[in-house]
Parts: sequence; structure tokens; C-alpha cells
Amino acid sequence: MNTDLIVGAGWARRDILKTAAFGALACALPKNIFAADDRKIGLSVQLYSVRNDCKGNFDEALAQIAKMGFGGVEFAGYYNYGGKAKELRKRLDDLNLKATGTHMGTGSLKGDELKKTMEFHQVIGCKYIIVPGDGAFSNPVKSKEFAETLNTAMEAMKPLGMACGYHNHKEIAAIDPETKKTYWDLFAERTTPDVVLQQDCGWTAACGLDPVERVRKHPGRTKIPHFKPTVVNKEAGKKAIFGEDSVNWKNVIEACYEVGGTEWFVLEQESYPDGKSPMECVELSLAGLKKMLTVMGKA
Repeated sequence: MNTDLIVGAGWARRDILKTAAFGALACALPKNIFAADDRKIGLSVQLYSVRNDCKGNFDEALAQIAKMGFGGVEFAGYYNYGGKAKELRKRLDDLNLKATGTHMGTGSLKGDELKKTMEFHQVIGCKYIIVPGDGAFSNPVKSKEFAETLNTAMEAMKPLGMACGYHNHKEIAAIDPETKKTYWDLFAERTTPDVVLQQDCGWTAACGLDPVERVRKHPGRTKIPHFKPTVVNKEAGKKAIFGEDSVNWKNVIEACYEVGGTEWFVLEQESYPDGKSPMECVELSLAGLKKMLTVMGKA
């Protein structure tokens, strides 16, 4: 049934339900029609995936990424645009790319550096500043202080529509000896709900854990997860290209749509199989991700 005939032309679903004349029709529609999720989560790439290309010619690397069909990029350095926010914003706008996030050290979220960080990223239109690892995160003594550092930064960033967060590696599986909880869960408990949990789903799977469980355990906090193709335990017949690897991405995608609050899927490529270049592998993984989203009806 073409529900656009019902929901279009200014009609909202709640209007249909409020109108008695449509009562019988509403009951006759498919059971889940009013709960349908029509959002389209954007596709971004962590530029660390093609870091050598970025070092060689950053402008050209950005152009290649845009040509592939990505809607956004996540930065891991600014190369020739360091301190040149307006120029970088123009370059992104020219390529129709969004700055979906940036990886920066914890120091960028403290004191005067926090002010500089916010000013630069407001200009380029970057909402999320993510710490890509810090030893304090899984330190029994320093982990609580680390969480408070991000809470303090979040207080300053929230009025500007910005947010900070943490990106995991293998420390997602680390256990605090006192509480017997993972430091990932402790960080989630110790920070406000606005602080982002940027789960690297590939690392989670490599540690023998289920990335889906972590998305669902902390609803609304998986804003910009990393989709890193990962072969777990040298699984036969698998390769580190999205859809050909070991991670059950379909279930991850479903969880992101249902409870994650996800805005962007951030593809990250750290392995380059079959002798292919980083750019070639990124393009293959993007094609695999798009194919899966199409099959799931979420393209």
C-alpha cells in the first residue's frame, strides 16, 4: 500500500489517529507502519584510513573521498589546514562534505585549549570531538578523573550544540579490579548521557565481545560508531572488507537504528587485503556497506 497517499499532503500520523473517520483504515494498515523509521544515517570515513594519501596531498585525498560517495569525513589531523578553519570549511563545502567528527587528545578538552578547540570546530561545522584512546581511561586510579574531564568539557560544549566522547580500542574489554565492571561501562556510568561512546565495533569483535550488546546497553550514545572491517581470529574465508569480514554488521546496523541515536556510520579501514591500496580498500568497503544498507531497506 502506498502510505504516502495517507501521510502526505500535510497529514501527520498523529492526525490520522486522532481522526475518527480514519480509525478503521488505521487498524487495517500493517502493524508497524506508524513506528517506521525513515531516517537515513549518513556515511562518513575516518581519514586515518588513508593517512598516507592525506599526507601526500590532502586536498586531492578529500576530493577522492567525496567522489566515492561519502557524505562526511572524520579528521585525524588537518595537514595543510592546521589553524585555517575558514579555508577548510570552504574546501569541505566545495566538495559537499560534512565534518562529522575529529579525533584529538584529551589535552584539547582542557582549559584554554578547549576554547580553541570549540572555536575551530564551530567554524568547520564539526559537532563531535572524540578522544581516540587515553591510558587514564582504563587506569584504576585515574579513570574516574578522566571521566570528569569529559564531563567538564561537555558542560562547555553542550550550549554550542557540540559534544565530546571516547573511542575504544582493546581496552573496551578491560575490567576494573574493584567494581568488576568493564571500564567502558564505568565510563558510561560516570559521564553524562551527552558524552559520546564512539564504539569501534571492529575492536569490540576482535576482543571476543558483541558490539550489538554495547549499543543496546547504552541507548542514545552511539552517535558516530566506527565500522571497521575486522577478521576475528584469522577466520577462514574472511577478509577485512566490509561485508566480507567477521563482524555481524546487519545486527549492529539494526541496533544503531533502533536505540543508538546514531547520526553517522564512520567507516574505518586499518587493513588493506589483496595488495590493494588504502583508497581502493576504502572504496570496496563503502560499496559493501551501501549494498548491505540497500538489502536492509536503509539505503
